[in-house]
Amino acid sequence: MTLTDHSDLSDPPDLADVEKITRTCLYEGYLLWPYRRSALKNTKRWTFGGVFPAVCADALGEPATMTTQVLHEGPPDDLTVRVRFLQVVDRTVMQDGRRVDELTVAGERYVSWQEVTEREVVLTGVHRTAAVAVPEGTATEELPGAAACLVRSWRQLTGRVEVAAEPVADGVRRLTVRIANSTPCPVPQPGTRHAREAAAPYAFVSTHTVLHSDSGRFVSLLDPPLALRDPAAACRNEGTWPVLVGSDAGDGRGHTVLSSPVTLYDFPRVAPESPGDLFDGTEIDQLLVLSVLSMTDEERAEARASDPRAREILDRCAGLGTDDLMALHGTIREFRTAAGEAQ
Repeated sequence: MTLTDHSDLSDPPDLADVEKITRTCLYEGYLLWPYRRSALKNTKRWTFGGVFPAVCADALGEPATMTTQVLHEGPPDDLTVRVRFLQVVDRTVMQDGRRVDELTVAGERYVSWQEVTEREVVLTGVHRTAAVAVPEGTATEELPGAAACLVRSWRQLTGRVEVAAEPVADGVRRLTVRIANSTPCPVPQPGTRHAREAAAPYAFVSTHTVLHSDSGRFVSLLDPPLALRDPAAACRNEGTWPVLVGSDAGDGRGHTVLSSPVTLYDFPRVAPESPGDLFDGTEIDQLLVLSVLSMTDEERAEARASDPRAREILDRCAGLGTDDLMALHGTIREFRTAAGEAQ
């Protein structure tokens, strides 16, 4: 098992090509408009792909597992499975050894809230199992010019990732990736308000699986070849949906699959006109940018103080020029001949 470190593995070009769409899905909904601590509309966070601890999942009405099933043709020896998720991190502003709600240092405002950090588990080959084992920890960031700091803390996480395979046709196998969360967690009392938010720091948030094979290919579950339609229809995916990503050869097959809680079509791409992450990939960038620009000064100040990624969004949107905004208004990718007009 490897967590946030896969330097011992090769970095296939197809994975690099799909990194942008994968990260877009990983952070979907993370900072809408963007989120602020006082914004009632957007205070419910961590909405997609949560795999919660088994001891509290039923009480919360949330899943404790996530299962991906896909069809794979060819040799499985070079199969790589990457499970990625976010872990909720408590960010606490400290001054003179005491927790404070917010603090302004050298003209910069800081507030206590939550952030995330990325986690990743990597497996190679089939019939493999890896443990998720993130120890509890803290990290301190000293703030300039004052006896103050930001303390980031996170919970212990435990779980398991299993990769299995079974033949379904000559040279074709069904791959199953099952993710389970076994983290110890306080069990909420029935009817407890905000129980889900309290359990989120123990969850695998926004869980995604990326499967890649250089010598083999995966089969589309949306538009499989005729001979594989029945095995494709028999695949069972729970809490996620796998699509082909990367290069499209036009035959319903690909070397990489992204299994995401955000339902996509095969070979999705981020529009090249998009100026950067807005954490709402299925919305129109123009609408999101205009929404950010319409925030009041106080709303922008609070968002800026809450999260470095919110600060990046605010700065990027403020720096867009007229041409940048017009590019988001719409574009024509191609012209096609209408049926009956070929002559």
